[in-house]
Amino acid sequence: MSSQPQQKPNLVSDATSKTAANETKPKMFDKEGAIGQHFTEEGAIGGMGQKVGGPFAKDGMIGEHFTAEGKVGGTVQSMMGGKKDA
Repeated sequence: MSSQPQQKPNLVSDATSKTAANETKPKMFDKEGAIGQHFTEEGAIGGMGQKVGGPFAKDGMIGEHFTAEGKVGGTVQSMMGGKKDA
């Protein structure tokens, strides 16, 4: 039993990954970002539309507008998507 106090872990620095200064990562709403990835056909939200199928599938009458190239998804991708410095 040591009488020295134990050092508490720094949660902020422990949670962040070490990346090089010239690397980029996708923005949150990008189709590869933390939020946007859930809206792709493999994601939790977009995948549900694929499972339901019909007009909600990625090539359906409604679902086609929510892809990264569609009217709704394309607008989000162009306005809030893209890459940012890591």
